[in-house]
Amino acid sequence: MQTLSVDLGDRSYPIHIGSRLLERPDLILPCLARQQAAVVTNTTVAPLYLDRLRATLEGAGVSVIPIILPDGEAYKNWGTLNLIFDALLTARAERKTTLIALGGGVIGDLTGFAAASYQRGVPFIQVPTTLLAQVDSSVGGKTGINHPLGKNMIGAFYQPKVVLADTDTLGTLPDRELSAGLAEVIKYGLIRDLPFFEWLEAHMDRLVAREPEALGHAIYQSCRNKAEVVAADEREAGQRALLNLGHTFGHAIEAGMGYGNWLHGEGVAAGTMLAADLSRRMGLISQADVDRMADLFRRAGLPTVAPGLGYEAYMGYMGVDKKVEGGRIRFVLLRAVGEAFISADYDPKALWATLTEAVGKDA
Repeated sequence: MQTLSVDLGDRSYPIHIGSRLLERPDLILPCLARQQAAVVTNTTVAPLYLDRLRATLEGAGVSVIPIILPDGEAYKNWGTLNLIFDALLTARAERKTTLIALGGGVIGDLTGFAAASYQRGVPFIQVPTTLLAQVDSSVGGKTGINHPLGKNMIGAFYQPKVVLADTDTLGTLPDRELSAGLAEVIKYGLIRDLPFFEWLEAHMDRLVAREPEALGHAIYQSCRNKAEVVAADEREAGQRALLNLGHTFGHAIEAGMGYGNWLHGEGVAAGTMLAADLSRRMGLISQADVDRMADLFRRAGLPTVAPGLGYEAYMGYMGVDKKVEGGRIRFVLLRAVGEAFISADYDPKALWATLTEAVGKDA
């Protein structure tokens, strides 16, 4: 097991990465305010891992409230959030009841937002079971739900007590979901860690083949990068927005195509290629840089061409992005592979060209 910390003063917490962590009550019990926990999961993950985690908790004397939600990005909404509240109230869960998110990014975001809201705040623990959740969404305290007009527009910053990334759970992950997680892994190399990007170029085939040692290294380096950024800028007042490379375009793709039709990581990959194209048109990076990025995304099994939603549709969805400031969209752009920056100072003609020429013909 490898462990690193998200340093946030008295709200700091560890990230544990390794095998068989679902069977480690010693990593969970110190984080419980009382011997009761509600495990929130979904219909896909529950048959695989709920009984294992439940046995671990109950074997240590913890009372467990299982909450099983429908699976998919389409259910990341108020209605599903209320299912969590319904279950907690029915079970008479108290303020010291800990919520445990067992699943991917949707479950983590829903559970975290429920924890931030139920009785004005109860403890929660992240147990991510997808690569994307292990390297990104489980770390940093972003929680929330989607709105038909924009992704993740309703939520709260609320940090977990601990993150347990059990790498064994990746063995049951569909190939498409594994690829979606690799999009976020690649992102860290692009925005701030050129040596890691170069390592990914050298070892992508091992990651796609799910070699445990390679996956463990990629997860650790991704979490290290994110932990450092979050510790410096917890509430995204500055540099944390760099973590959104490709997300402004990507969220527009997810919303425009209908939540769940494109996985989040697929939207991020195609969105990153749009950000790269815009950066190239502004004279910041070369076509060779763009091609280098596209090659790595393709090797990871990810799309490199965004759907042709139309310029107006893209601008409409991006206009409600959380990075909009003073009515102007702020983009994460690239000065080089391994160096990103945030700017609202872009060429509108270049953006129009990107959204009309660097996309597919059909949505």
